Amino acid sequence: MRNKIIIAGSLVIGLTLLASCTSNIRSRVWGGTTTQNLPRGQKVLNATWKESNLWVLVRPMHENENAERYEFIESSAYGALEGKVIFIESK
Repeated sequence: MRNKIIIAGSLVIGLTLLASCTSNIRSRVWGGTTTQNLPRGQKVLNATWKESNLWVLVRPMHENENAERYEFIESSAYGALEGKVIFIESK
């Protein structure tokens, strides 16, 4: 009985922590997908994590360029809890 209580308590704590995270932290730590809509006229060049913050390198979009969709995909050593961030540009 005590083991069931410990397991249930751990599950509640884990779900509470998961629900309180921002979407980019959830996708980085727990896996899953988050979408970032960039400001109009911005072009994605690169993205990286620094601790729990997502940094995105952008530049102004040239007139002849089209808005695109990019996927920043984690490839973990064990293939579990892999995250994805989708960047959506707009003109």
